[in-house]
Amino acid sequence: MLKHLAMATLSAALLASCAGAPKDKTAHPAAINDGATLDLAILETTDVHSNILSYDYYKQKDDPTFGYERVATLIRQARQEFPNTVLFDSGDTIQGSVLADYQAMVKPVGCDTELGIYAAMDAIGYDGGTAGNHEFNYGLPFLAQVTNTAMNVDGVKAQQCAGPKFPLVLSNVYSARDGKPIFKPWTIVTKTVNVTTAKGKVVPTTLKIGIIGFTPPPIMDWDKHNLQGKVTVDGVVEAANRYMPEVLAQKPDLVVAILHGGLNTAPYTPQMENGGWYLAGVPGIDALLLGHSHTEFPGPRYMDMKDVDAKRGIVRGVPAVMGGFFGKDLGVINMTLKREGDRWVVEKDKSHSQVRPICPKKNECVAADPTIAPIVKEAHEAAIAYVNTPIGATDHDLSSYFADEGNMSAIAVVNAAQADYARDELSRTHPEWKDVPVVSAASAFRTGFGGPDDYTDVPKGPMTIRNAADLYFYPNTLAAVKIDGAGVKAWLEESARRFNQIDPSKEGEQPLTGKFVAYNFDQMQGGITYTIDITQPEGQRIGNLRYKGKLLQDSQPVIVVTNSYRANGGGGFPGMNGESVVLNAPDGNREVVIKWVEAKKTITAKDVDKRSWSFIPVKTKGTLTFTAAAGKEDIAKAQHLAIKQLRDNGDGTAVYALDLSKR
Repeated sequence: MLKHLAMATLSAALLASCAGAPKDKTAHPAAINDGATLDLAILETTDVHSNILSYDYYKQKDDPTFGYERVATLIRQARQEFPNTVLFDSGDTIQGSVLADYQAMVKPVGCDTELGIYAAMDAIGYDGGTAGNHEFNYGLPFLAQVTNTAMNVDGVKAQQCAGPKFPLVLSNVYSARDGKPIFKPWTIVTKTVNVTTAKGKVVPTTLKIGIIGFTPPPIMDWDKHNLQGKVTVDGVVEAANRYMPEVLAQKPDLVVAILHGGLNTAPYTPQMENGGWYLAGVPGIDALLLGHSHTEFPGPRYMDMKDVDAKRGIVRGVPAVMGGFFGKDLGVINMTLKREGDRWVVEKDKSHSQVRPICPKKNECVAADPTIAPIVKEAHEAAIAYVNTPIGATDHDLSSYFADEGNMSAIAVVNAAQADYARDELSRTHPEWKDVPVVSAASAFRTGFGGPDDYTDVPKGPMTIRNAADLYFYPNTLAAVKIDGAGVKAWLEESARRFNQIDPSKEGEQPLTGKFVAYNFDQMQGGITYTIDITQPEGQRIGNLRYKGKLLQDSQPVIVVTNSYRANGGGGFPGMNGESVVLNAPDGNREVVIKWVEAKKTITAKDVDKRSWSFIPVKTKGTLTFTAAAGKEDIAKAQHLAIKQLRDNGDGTAVYALDLSKR
């Protein structure tokens, strides 16, 4: 539904990026008659995660398959291709790379210095954006500083700092002090656009676009230590219903909802993580920008979703797009607007969305925009120097290749470091728990989701901070929960949802894993052992659960060391709601790993637990398959895994077979 035109201020930065004629020759909207048409391209980036450059800090090499500097090229190309464009960002922008951690945690940028990713985005020119859940990882004081946002929040200093030159809007996070949004909930962006009149003449005019932003409500669980007592959060539909009347009162021509969230048709709750399907049903929203799910829309993942056209990119009648992640893609919504009386009307049958990859074919990636790298050159070089700081050594290879199939070499280091840290802390603070088992849970964060190079790979030899960052990818803080044996089993059952249920009598190929994400496949160590039977349905797979050789009783108290994300409900694990937390450490999990390696000097097999779990042996008629990086059979053999490469996919990955009849 489209709105009447109204006046709004246009900054010099936005004016410079507008298409069209000089201001004094711009036609007043009232002069645009019936039948005039306006073709508009809404461009979107999302989940860039501060991957500014096409550079892998873990492997220390260029990688042209990701990076904002290449999306910038697509943006410039789109602006040449389409007569009228606007550009927005859907969040998860400032966190997620070594460079981001360096600028936030190692050598935090000063108030007078613009954050690298925002400086890069300003070089291209944006019209607006929102905050994702990972914007809150570094705390509210840092977020307020780098976005130049005056938040009336405890612990946040009011100051004017260098921030992005485009507006950030967020409607569903409020200060606990006064109940007001910590960011502007919405704003009006005024653009100069070229319009084709009914007589075929091209004339410039102004278009007023309302933008409103949303972040996932579960941030209160995921970043509880940063947010509790400081802010409150609304559901996305509740926030939209609260602020859309204000937006519509400004009589914009178009309203764009910028949601850091995906699509889910499960029954709605105010805590829904991916509320885009329901947000599309709020009256007045003309276009929907999505994110968070690290996938593409339109795309095959959404083919069977109710009231969704996953080919044209339409959600409940609203054009929508989700432009990938890590700077791999650009989202584009193409809209045609037609003048009817004193308003613009979207011609929905002519609207569609697309996701444009930076690498349309293997080894065929667009060139990097040359203006981006110089902007972050100093910070980039400093980050490389930092991650090459020596911390110790390992006498064996540590990797996440085949982590789903039983290679715990990388996970074991994290689990050992976490467990030792927690035992030391709890022995001082809770000596009465000296006989309570302390075990650790960790998952492999890098298991190929981002491509054939997206694996943890720490070779035998010297270790640096870079290797620790490879072992523990996210800037979580360490936490521990006190549960019981039944809770441990429920935790492991949830983790085992990573696997599909296998039919041993079925011929042909069966995939080992499904849609359950790898970073929720927690594997426990620290004296605990168990089996997984993937011939059984979900919830009935964990067996022979033991602690130090003895069956673990349901009533046995157990302390599980994990991260603050999981302990406070991240992933939706049973009983993980923050109430069972007994340790909220000030140290990050990655820093715990670094200090542990430094103390050990050289990691040996004696410093870590052996593999703690195995599949129940079963002979299958067909072949159990999975996809992983190609050419890694030697790693599987060294880990004593019954894995064989079946065929090379030609893109750096291969299809492997796992023989379940062998341990």
